[in-house]
Amino acid sequence: MTRYIALDAFRGLTIALMILVNTPGSWDFVYSPLLHANWHGATPTDLVFPFFLFIIGSAMYFSYKKTNFSFSGAQVNKLLKRALIMFFIGLALNAYPFVTPFDELRIMGVLQRIAIAYFLAGVLVLLFERRGIIISSVIILLAYWLLMLAVGSDQAYSLEHNIIRQFDVFLLGEHHIWGGKGLPFDPEGLLSTIPAVVNVLIGFELTRIVTSIDNKTECVVKLIKIGVAGIVLSLLWDTVMPINKSLWTSSYVIYSSAIACFVLALFIYLIDIKGFEKPVVPLLVYGTNPMFIYVLSWLWTTTYLFITIEGIDLYLWLFNQLQTVFESTLASFIFALSHVILFWFISQQLYKRKIFIKI
Repeated sequence: MTRYIALDAFRGLTIALMILVNTPGSWDFVYSPLLHANWHGATPTDLVFPFFLFIIGSAMYFSYKKTNFSFSGAQVNKLLKRALIMFFIGLALNAYPFVTPFDELRIMGVLQRIAIAYFLAGVLVLLFERRGIIISSVIILLAYWLLMLAVGSDQAYSLEHNIIRQFDVFLLGEHHIWGGKGLPFDPEGLLSTIPAVVNVLIGFELTRIVTSIDNKTECVVKLIKIGVAGIVLSLLWDTVMPINKSLWTSSYVIYSSAIACFVLALFIYLIDIKGFEKPVVPLLVYGTNPMFIYVLSWLWTTTYLFITIEGIDLYLWLFNQLQTVFESTLASFIFALSHVILFWFISQQLYKRKIFIKI
């Protein structure tokens, strides 16, 4: 067990939730908390991706602490190399099984957003100390808000006219953008990745706080205070800039980060104060190879679509088998949960063999 077991548990929970929400048996049968908000607002599922960015920032803190957060060309080169690898892995996932023509290939995605946010946040934490990081975060969120208003307040947050969509269409082209909402609009677009940098920075700074306070009760209280302040600020901001994951609005950044504070505070309370370590051991195992497990889960379940059984793809066939036993929505949930368990076993085998796959 590490000294910061609560952070490890948070990481494991995030990976498990990503698999759970990404792998329903059928998107037509999903419990509402496991779906993204259609547009404005946020469901529990809308918290999973910013949690992932939070743990990226947390890991960054421990990584750069070893070199005393010193800026150097070597550090930036290392940052850039990792970011490029992540970006092209994400691009390869979009292309898999490599039959899509390049002129129809979606450019952005989850890993691509992580890569860009990781690089930009990494540069900022190497350039600035805490005060500079906080000021940079405030500037990014306010500038993004003003940028969105550039198209007019009545159209700023609409699906059709928001500047995020216009920018991506102009720069990437309509055929390289996700069209799941009925027109070219990418919820992991280029411009909307800028405020996601702040999610990483908040993960970095909250990890600095957690690791600097020896009194765990004091740490929990501080996290709760930050979380409450974040909730109040985000809900106030929501009145003029709606909480919206697809647009990754500034209010959404604050809201999701505030919830992360509460979750982390809960883990510290249960583990470090109450001593409930054994119940979270599965989460610790899950968090040891987070990026690898995410990529593997994506490839694994996508491959189902290219295997045919009884005239249908394996994904649908497996779901149909569960439907013969369970009601459709429950069957869809069990399908997702079974994959959470499957990839936990894979994580466990890697953990037992001390295999840690990093970029």
